[in-house]
Amino acid sequence: MIEFIADDKPIRAEEGTSLLQACLDNDIYIPNLCHLEGVESPHASCRLCFVEIEGEGRPMASCAVPVREGMLVRTDTPSARALQRAAFRFLLSAHQVDCKACPANKKCELQRMARFLKVGLTSKRLEPLLKATEIDESHPLFDYHPNRCVLCGRCIHACRKEQGHTMLTFAGRGIDTVISFYGEEDLSKLPGENCLACVQACPVSAITLKETKTHEVLKTS
Repeated sequence: MIEFIADDKPIRAEEGTSLLQACLDNDIYIPNLCHLEGVESPHASCRLCFVEIEGEGRPMASCAVPVREGMLVRTDTPSARALQRAAFRFLLSAHQVDCKACPANKKCELQRMARFLKVGLTSKRLEPLLKATEIDESHPLFDYHPNRCVLCGRCIHACRKEQGHTMLTFAGRGIDTVISFYGEEDLSKLPGENCLACVQACPVSAITLKETKTHEVLKTS
C-alpha cells in the first residue's frame, strides 16, 4: 500500500492507482469527465482534474499520475481551481445547454461540476462553438447528439470493455471532433440490443437509445 497526503488528509491506496481514483475513493472530489475506474493509460483529454503536487513545477492532471509514497497533494489551490474553471468554461462553449430537455438533467456530471466550481452553465466569456448537426440518427440502435457530447471517451472505453473491442471511435479534428460508430452497414457486427454500455457510460446523455428500441428493451427487461 502507498501512503500520501491530499488536502491534509492521510490516504492509503494500492500501488499503481491513479491519484484521481485514490482521491475519489476517499471522498475528495476532483472535477473530471474522461475518467472511468479500471481504465489503463487514460488519455487525460478533459483537462479538468488538475491538482498541485509538491515538488512539481506545474499543476498535473491527476488521472495520469500514479500515487507515490509520501507525496503531498493539494486539489483546491487557487491555481488548480483557475485551471479547472477555465477548462470547464471552454467545454461549455461547445456544449448545448438545454437541461430541461435532456435525459441527463439532475444527474448530469456538468451540473455537478458547475455547482462545485461555482460556474454558471451558460458560458458568457467564450463564443459558442456548436456543430451544425443537431442529431446523428444514422445508427440503427442509437442516436448521437454532437452538441451534448463532451468528447470524454467514456463510451469508447465502456464499449471496448463490454464487447472486447470498441465499435466507437473519435472522428474529425479540433472543434469538429465527434464520436463515430463502426458497422452501421453490417448489422451482424452490432452489439445486442440490450447492450447499453455506451449509453450508461455517457455523463451527459449524448448517446441515447432510439425511442423504438427503448420500448423494446423495457419490454424485455
